[in-house]
Amino acid sequence: MLPDDIVATDLDKDVRAELLSLNKPVAETVARHLVATGQLIDEDPAEALAHALAARRLASRISAVREAVGLAAYHAGEWQTAIAELRTYHRMSGLQSHIAVLADCERALGRPERAIDLFRGADRDKLDQAVAIELLIVAAGARGDLGQKDAAVAMLQVPDLTSEATVPWTARLRYAYADALLAVGRREEAREWFSRAADVDTEGETDAAERLLELDGVVIEGDDEDEAEEIAAGPGAPGAVPTQPDTDLTAGDDDTADRDDDEDDDRDDEDEDEDDFDDEDDEDDERDEDFDDDEQGGAVGRSADDEGFDDEDEDRHPDESGNAEPSDRTAPVADAVNADDTAPARGDESEPTQR
Repeated sequence: MLPDDIVATDLDKDVRAELLSLNKPVAETVARHLVATGQLIDEDPAEALAHALAARRLASRISAVREAVGLAAYHAGEWQTAIAELRTYHRMSGLQSHIAVLADCERALGRPERAIDLFRGADRDKLDQAVAIELLIVAAGARGDLGQKDAAVAMLQVPDLTSEATVPWTARLRYAYADALLAVGRREEAREWFSRAADVDTEGETDAAERLLELDGVVIEGDDEDEAEEIAAGPGAPGAVPTQPDTDLTAGDDDTADRDDDEDDDRDDEDEDEDDFDDEDDEDDERDEDFDDDEQGGAVGRSADDEGFDDEDEDRHPDESGNAEPSDRTAPVADAVNADDTAPARGDESEPTQR
């Protein structure tokens, strides 16, 4: 069952666009399952996988759905399912963004040689640097699984290891190198690189600080089994590859917030426009009042003039011949008529009227 608080609009807009090929009710259900997958994948991988599989039953031809199933299966330890789904996703999308996860799944299934083959066959020029580094760490771990521990150390000696720049994968690469050194008995060097990993691991991605204390003989109080599990989950251990979907399944929240902010701004603009309109109305009312006052004052001043105008009209009354005397205030020619109520012909306008 899908909780009511999980809505389709919480899904990333690019994934929602991909779902437009589906019927609207189906698309909404798939979107909600994908949102649930994104929310649960770290806390409850098994439940996240169940939601992803539900989405796949409805939309198996959507690449984002296959990616969600593959990553959820990886987090849940379903290695074979993860391999099948992520390979399908790569074919559908044309990307190789989860090749390190695929290699790690092969290693987790006890097939380290396949993990090394994936590393060898990868087109590194087309890989994101973070993906390339994770693939290198997995391949080095696979070398260690095959007993080639010195080869694992040599593989990890890349320029990124000693670079002064701190990038997101620096701590993980240094940790993997320290672990490889420790595996070949180079304890002091391992301690140095665990220390260097801990120095840049501000996000706590590794347990480098704990491994450093362990090498110094400092015993940390707590459950030894839990501590062992945490150490086993460090970079280079199966199932430890960080996963980041190409499309964020829960990125819709920011879009929704942005839309809400835009709507609020629009409403504020409308309120300002209404205020401006009210101000204009008030100005119009004031002008109307001033105009009315002018009309009232002007009516008093015009009364005497109107009487004089009436006298002039009487002086201009038509004579016995029926022709009105000329005046500057005569009606337009088009409205003029003869005494017998007939309009003059255009050709005879300059001649006297014949009776």
